[in-house]
Amino acid sequence: MFRKFIPALVLLGMASSLTGCAPVAISAAGVGASAMFSHHSNGQNARTFTAPLPRVHAAVLVALKKMSIKPGATEKTEQGERITAKAGSRSIEIELEVVTPNTTRMRTVARNEGGLTVDSATAAEITKQTESAVGRG
Repeated sequence: MFRKFIPALVLLGMASSLTGCAPVAISAAGVGASAMFSHHSNGQNARTFTAPLPRVHAAVLVALKKMSIKPGATEKTEQGERITAKAGSRSIEIELEVVTPNTTRMRTVARNEGGLTVDSATAAEITKQTESAVGRG
């Protein structure tokens, strides 16, 4: 549990050893620790595409198929749509939000069984594969 905070503690230790630049170093350490905590705590991966929602939706399905992840339900949301999927013991949620008619934001979260922990690597790979599929489309 505490292993994920070790890099932040090392960074804080290094920052405190700098003389004369302590306020800047401590501020930088705080920003780094905050970013790391946010990444590990919410496990979300987001990307904005210069493509309309239907094109990104199709690319998501191509990415899931390539990764052998079975898509579940797709539901309309106020801003766009939500796609669910299942991969082993992970439940995956992909939200597509219309920013403009030609711009779509994608947010991916992969949660392990029970929903208490997240798998940010799987979420990132789904986003990466979607990006690749949008580029081919």
